Amino acid sequence: MSTPEPPGGRNRTPSARLAELGIELPATVAPLAAYVPAVRTGNLVFTAGQLPMTGGRLPATGKVGAEVSADQANRLARQCALNALAAVDSLVGIDSVVRVVKVVGFVASAPGFVGQPGVINGASELFGEVFGDAGAHARSAVGVSALPLDSPVEVEVVVEVG
Repeated sequence: MSTPEPPGGRNRTPSARLAELGIELPATVAPLAAYVPAVRTGNLVFTAGQLPMTGGRLPATGKVGAEVSADQANRLARQCALNALAAVDSLVGIDSVVRVVKVVGFVASAPGFVGQPGVINGASELFGEVFGDAGAHARSAVGVSALPLDSPVEVEVVVEVG
């Protein structure tokens, strides 16, 4: 098995790669209930499920395949991933991430909508952009009937840190 390339590409830190991409991590989203945004155990950091909050609000609500298009939901999943990275950064610093291990994406789906994998690609593709080969991860993309605050998408992440 080959060793993944360093996070962000050869000799580039994740924070440097974010800067190259013109991406600034948002502020960590405040929890909606009794939990914390991220927890470290050993060399793993687990994030809480992240909604696509932007500026303290959801940019869209409703079911994907009805009120929200799959393309819009893909962009919202990317925002969820940015919010997850912000949670990781606030706990351990983004440059301590060695690899993205697992992504779980939940998509509030209208009846008959089966494009959950394409929606969650918004998160997965961001991790590839930021971490290069170390952004390749195991993943689940799950359709659900409802998410908190009527969010169309929620993403949680597990990363390995050094």
